Amino acid sequence: MAATAMDHDGGGDVVTPGELLGNSLTLVAGRGAYAEGRSVRASVTGHRRIVPPAPGSDDQRSTVEVVGHKAHGAVPQPGSVVIARVTKVMARMANADIMCVDSKAIKEKFTGLIRQQDVRATEIDKVDMYQSYRPGDIVRAVLSLGDARAYYLSTAKNELGVVSAQSIAGGTLVPISWTEMQCDLTGQIELRKVAKS
Repeated sequence: MAATAMDHDGGGDVVTPGELLGNSLTLVAGRGAYAEGRSVRASVTGHRRIVPPAPGSDDQRSTVEVVGHKAHGAVPQPGSVVIARVTKVMARMANADIMCVDSKAIKEKFTGLIRQQDVRATEIDKVDMYQSYRPGDIVRAVLSLGDARAYYLSTAKNELGVVSAQSIAGGTLVPISWTEMQCDLTGQIELRKVAKS
């Protein structure tokens, strides 16, 4: 009988947020993980788990996940620096799932909103959300306000914005300027609000 993802549940090493899980050339970031350049890192505290690719899948990389640890996580507070995954982009805002708060794992699901006026500090009226973020992008942002529905996030500083992204072709996007990232497979340039390293 072939090994399944369930066979590995909770059996891996315990990892913490920011810890290196592997290389993005051989691993895809799954639940509880994110890609940063060529590195795949943990976004939560838990057990490292490798899930083999589905039979017949175009992408033959295994998926690395961090699962199963029930430690108390951090709670977002105004002024906190967060890492979030963009889930939806609309004309005037983007939705994102917050994964880390001040480099600490979160236990519950928190939703963030990046409004058009919070993308950058200059030329706010000219911001195009579709040229700033795409679903799946990993962003570094500062939490400004929060209510019962969502936390408002801001990327209006040079060091804030997209830190990791995948191209349309499935390659890793590498920053080449504050507004452009280049696919490492095709060389195609895509527009983003890039975080200065």
